[in-house]
Amino acid sequence: MRLHRQGQVGIFVVGAVALQLALVAAGKGFLLTQLTMAAYYTLAVLGISLLMGYAGQISLGHAGFFAVGGYTSALLTTFDLGPQRARPLVSALEQAGLLVARADGYGGEVLAVHPVAAALCAVALAMALALAVGVPVLRLKGHYLAMATLGIGTIVYSVVLGTSWLGSADGIAGVPPFPLPGGASVGGRAGGRVVNYYVAVLLLSAAMLGLLNLVQARVGRALRAIHGAEDAAGAMGVDTARLKLGTFVLSAALAAVAGVFLTHYNGGIGPSEASTMKSVKYMAIVAVGGMGSLWGTLGMSLALNFLSLRGTFGVFDDAVFGLSLVAIMLFAPEGLLALEPRRALAALRERLGGAGEAPR
Repeated sequence: MRLHRQGQVGIFVVGAVALQLALVAAGKGFLLTQLTMAAYYTLAVLGISLLMGYAGQISLGHAGFFAVGGYTSALLTTFDLGPQRARPLVSALEQAGLLVARADGYGGEVLAVHPVAAALCAVALAMALALAVGVPVLRLKGHYLAMATLGIGTIVYSVVLGTSWLGSADGIAGVPPFPLPGGASVGGRAGGRVVNYYVAVLLLSAAMLGLLNLVQARVGRALRAIHGAEDAAGAMGVDTARLKLGTFVLSAALAAVAGVFLTHYNGGIGPSEASTMKSVKYMAIVAVGGMGSLWGTLGMSLALNFLSLRGTFGVFDDAVFGLSLVAIMLFAPEGLLALEPRRALAALRERLGGAGEAPR
């Protein structure tokens, strides 16, 4: 009997708890840092899995939305409004609790936007950007859509790399921890490693449960219809344009949330988070996990991002992800977890045999 969606997510949480206990017992608690970061990257990848695997839309620009979320939150929480404290708007925002004063690294005081308010602004900006570019871009299909989203990601990367008040090549550092109820926070303190791990796990679990419910609902069935035959779905009364746009905006929001939390966890963000190669990595992970498999994507994303963050692939990190994408497209287009050895070997023999034939 198939487990209910809540049961599946529950098993994932239990597995995450068991992993944490095992690592701490083995004296390997430091690995929780990379696992936490991998969980935030996985949150962004899940949005792409929904967009590609269910709506059938290819995006090579989601690293841009990740960076929009991270950079916006970083800028708002580090920009000092202290010199403008006497201005009515700044004073009103401070009285409303939207601005908070904190000590900087030099013994002074910084008046900046509260991290929660900054996070909401960051996600809202990413969603607005996705909505603005999604209306014209999602009219395209296939490689035209991929090229257009690639252009969007390139624009974001160029902006963050070339803008001085965004730190240019150095990025933004000194981002404060993200406060949580009970006095906990999302930050890079070694003492908060376990708390941060569970925050990432719970956030990822909540997103997973929401996406599972979505794809099993009427919206999910409509998305699969669009993926299979968009024109036929439209003829049956499915509002294809609205659903594709909504999915695009939702996936951008997930990427922005991931960018916000990872930025506060790391205490900063750099332009590499908006690079084209980041988007290619995200797409490669979705392909390896299976285009229409959220659980496959989650598992592969956690594993591959963890190995990448640990430096397992060394200087060949980008090459490994690129090669994985090519190999999956050739031999296991439904994902690694759906791979059948006999079919893979037959596909390999067919490719090699076809390559060895003389032209007629």
